[in-house]
Amino acid sequence: MPSDAPLSDHDASGHLTSPYYGYLPTSGVNLLFLVLFGLSTSAHFVQAIRARAWWLLPTVLLAGCGELIGWGAREWSHYAPLAHNPYLIQIVTLIISPTPLIGALFITFGRLSARLGHEYSRLSPRLYSRIFLTCDVVALVVQAAGGAIAAGADDAKGSKLGSNIMLGGIVFQLASLSVFCVLVAEYMFRRIKDKPFTKTMNASGSTETFVPPTIAYRGPIEKPLMHLALGLCMEALFLYIRGIYRTVELADGWDGRVIQTQSLFIIFDGVMVFLTMLTMNIFHPGRLLSASSGAIMKGAIPLSSKVSSV
Repeated sequence: MPSDAPLSDHDASGHLTSPYYGYLPTSGVNLLFLVLFGLSTSAHFVQAIRARAWWLLPTVLLAGCGELIGWGAREWSHYAPLAHNPYLIQIVTLIISPTPLIGALFITFGRLSARLGHEYSRLSPRLYSRIFLTCDVVALVVQAAGGAIAAGADDAKGSKLGSNIMLGGIVFQLASLSVFCVLVAEYMFRRIKDKPFTKTMNASGSTETFVPPTIAYRGPIEKPLMHLALGLCMEALFLYIRGIYRTVELADGWDGRVIQTQSLFIIFDGVMVFLTMLTMNIFHPGRLLSASSGAIMKGAIPLSSKVSSV
């Protein structure tokens, strides 16, 4: 990142700016997002406690706190445009913070598929969490490592290396999210059309053979679970759009036009991440899972367990 930027708080036209951003972060926008993320994060804390959905604390709540730190740093930059530290803080936190949100999506779908019946899925509920959460952690570590290298770089070469590592982490995260979305789409299609796999892994990881359920066994999807699935799709879409933007931004470089255009950052990062958290507030996983009947593997009749894999 441009640590060797000229120490001037005015651009060539005489407008007040920051040499690190390429613009001066707008105070009103920063304060607006601080309020929005503060309200959403506080609501998530209360909702998670009420629903006893403890897994949302190290995921959604952590993401919200990271967003607050990042937007707070941008507000700091508004009043100290020549200070390098707030720029570094907001770069690292706002790139990394949405990663726990993606982890929350993975866990949520694992629990949703357990309620709707895992015979419609290629993976067991536990495997969804294990595989995709591992990918999420790897992406987080890679992005954090890249951010640390870029933040501590003394020259353009080190800055570029850190940028490329962060870019690799985001691309890997986007790829894992893409695979996840395909699997979710296939699952919902099979569940709605009542087309289960003949053999599938159960919750413990062993293989079971199922008799294809009839409508009488399966029944319609409960409204709370349908709402949860809708929210899941919306959240994945928002984070996917944000991931594409961040990929283009980092590929364009620290001095590129994309990263130095504030409106693009606000729309495709700030708004997308906030919409994800707001959607989770509305279609809260803990509340909707608690509101469902709680029947797991409804419509599936296991004939035998530990059958050899297909």
